[in-house]
Amino acid sequence: MKVILTEKPSVARDIAEHLGAKQRHEGYFEGNGYQITWAFGHLITLKDPQEYDPSLKRWAIATIPFIPNPFELKVVEDKGIRKQFAIIKKLLKASSEIICATDAGREGELIFRYILAMVQCEKRPWKRLWLSSLTEEALHSAFQNLKPGSDYNNLYAAAKCRSESDWIVGLNATRNFTVRYGAGNTLWSVGRVQTPVLAMIVKRDDEIRHFKSEPFWELLTKYREVIFKLKADRFKSKIEAEKVLAKVINSPFTIEKIGVKNENEYPPLLYDLTELQRDMNRRMGITAADTLQIAQTLYEHKLITYPRTDSRYLTNDLKGQVIKTLECLKPIKGKEIGQLNLAQLPFSSRIINDKKVSDHHAIIPTGKLPGTLPYQSQAVYEAIVTRLIASFYPTCVKELTTIEGSSNKEPFQAKGVRILIPGWTVLYPKKSEDAKEAKQPPESQELPQFKKGEFGPH
Repeated sequence: MKVILTEKPSVARDIAEHLGAKQRHEGYFEGNGYQITWAFGHLITLKDPQEYDPSLKRWAIATIPFIPNPFELKVVEDKGIRKQFAIIKKLLKASSEIICATDAGREGELIFRYILAMVQCEKRPWKRLWLSSLTEEALHSAFQNLKPGSDYNNLYAAAKCRSESDWIVGLNATRNFTVRYGAGNTLWSVGRVQTPVLAMIVKRDDEIRHFKSEPFWELLTKYREVIFKLKADRFKSKIEAEKVLAKVINSPFTIEKIGVKNENEYPPLLYDLTELQRDMNRRMGITAADTLQIAQTLYEHKLITYPRTDSRYLTNDLKGQVIKTLECLKPIKGKEIGQLNLAQLPFSSRIINDKKVSDHHAIIPTGKLPGTLPYQSQAVYEAIVTRLIASFYPTCVKELTTIEGSSNKEPFQAKGVRILIPGWTVLYPKKSEDAKEAKQPPESQELPQFKKGEFGPH
């Protein structure tokens, strides 16, 4: 019997449905020569210090650093987890073939390898099911392209290194600081990642706390309904600013120079997880943790591809899938997709780049249409769909105009932007400027036709 181990029950259900394994047993599905079982994330963890040596239960400076050699594993202390692990162990031991279907990434690899070690099946050959989405097409393709488990030994080595280094730093440093500074009743939690990140936050908070705002003055003038700004450093003294104001206030304003150039603004790259989290926080106020959770749920509902990716590109073999996906999305994005020629999509190097895809490609929709989604989930899904569509839209072309002027030999400057070809930006309508921004000379202000040498009151 072929045994497939997934990371969570929902994925096991999808795979079982795909394979026609319709018999439901406690802890696994069965049918068509397969048994599909599941973990609950990290079932196996590294042993605590006192499990190597009971004397290490007492925290003391003299007993650190403690570094196990080798590290040993244990099943997480939970009745439900231990029960599921016993089922996994029984199935793997009796299997004719083992297939790893945990999440296709570093942590998924670690979960499977630790389980394999605990059931003492490490030396048995096994195969890897590598999934970037849970659609029927993706599952079919993945099963047609099972890889030897040994192909992922480096991924496991990286995951194992992460796990053990977290243990070494976290356990030893936490004990050290707690014994030294905890006064017997306060835990000083230290972590390989959490402590440097916390230090960055504290440093930034200190900078904000000790920042002293200083008043400054700028000189603006209006000529032909266009706001010009004095080309000089900000004035630290109101008196100095008023001196220049007095110098120019009754003097005519002259146009000295007109500069015009075009600027291309290319469509944004596709999302990786970090960019998706950043964009959702900036535009919607959704936290990074919530964005990840939403994306994971959308993935499990087969609406998007695997979200835990660090690539913003697709591989060449996905071109056909992208065209099919856009075709499937027409019922909800007909107007936007209708502007594209799906028979001749411009797959540029900003979209397709095999060298910049390692474990997983960029996050894109699968083409499956969503039902009614919660507000934040809808926002994340819409962002991913729009980003894919935008990547094929034309470049935005802007005309940047800079007007140099002067009054009584004091230089002023105004800038204006005119959209010649909106391109992809039509998919991202801008919000109106808030009151604070409106007080500044807008770089997008409309400029009338100026002539060099013209002058007048201001």
